[in-house]
Amino acid sequence: MTETPAARHHREQQAGSLTTGSHILLPDGQRTAEIDQVELERDDFGSPALVLASLSGGGTLRVAVGTTVTVVEGTHDDVTQLPLPATLPEAAPRAETAAPNDRGQEQSGGGTGPTAVAPAVVVPPLPPVPPAVTGPSDDELALIPAPAGTPESVVEAAAEAHPDAEGVLLLADRLSKGVNFKSGSCLKDLSDLAHELFITLKDPDGALSVADLLTVLPYDGNPGRWSSVEAALALASYICRQDGQYERAEVYEKLIRTPENQETDPFKARMAAKVRQRSLNEPNLYDKEIFRSIDNSNHDAEREWRLLRLESLLFLRAHGGSETIGMSELERRISNELEAVRA
Repeated sequence: MTETPAARHHREQQAGSLTTGSHILLPDGQRTAEIDQVELERDDFGSPALVLASLSGGGTLRVAVGTTVTVVEGTHDDVTQLPLPATLPEAAPRAETAAPNDRGQEQSGGGTGPTAVAPAVVVPPLPPVPPAVTGPSDDELALIPAPAGTPESVVEAAAEAHPDAEGVLLLADRLSKGVNFKSGSCLKDLSDLAHELFITLKDPDGALSVADLLTVLPYDGNPGRWSSVEAALALASYICRQDGQYERAEVYEKLIRTPENQETDPFKARMAAKVRQRSLNEPNLYDKEIFRSIDNSNHDAEREWRLLRLESLLFLRAHGGSETIGMSELERRISNELEAVRA
């Protein structure tokens, strides 16, 4: 015989201390469910505010951190879990506010019929898993031309085209000793060389040829090395769009999203998508550092910070913008930063 909720061992605790595996009494006071995953959502001040508990039977429960919930103690055999509906039905009127003819009608002999009971609270299902980001096809990858010669020869050609550019010569001298694509510092030098060619020397063709040494590299799970590849992809996308090569630009934009389709666990994928969207909505554009450099009349530091801001804007542009900064605004800001760092 199945135990009723009143016959089980109950313990009250705050929702903020819930953990995976806990069995809790649902808001309807009748059913129980086991917690499969727990996520803590913070408010705008960084304080814990909301607990999102994913239930093993499907659905999620939203509870304020300070709310007292009832935990049912016992083994899985002691606690009976009822299946949760897949969809949330339309809200029904509460019992105390229902129309009089909705209640039990008087029966002969002065008795009354059964009173309508308010429906149980239904836990809505989990939000859908973000769609997997698909990479470019082989035909699309063919739009990126193969390098003309070895990586070292591409770097040498860029240096020969700008014999008086000190920044290019310094980077080319380090890279001429050998391009090692497993070295994070080597990838950073290639990315810096591509940006120097485009931003300072206004050589988009030379910049694109150097950037394409990086854009074809696969994502290896190392954030340090990938940051240089990511910067090269964002730059290549912007150059191609400025030149009217929209299909080729879309290939770079698909490649820049490669890390986003690596997670196979649905729950972790949802959490990663939420964190990623938050970083896109609140990018670090180095405003404080730039204003401080301007106040101190430190033009070299201001330029370095603006270059970092430009990289962030180019990444946002290649990623398709965000919920807070639209594409037209991004184009305007990128043009302003290019003008500022080239001055």
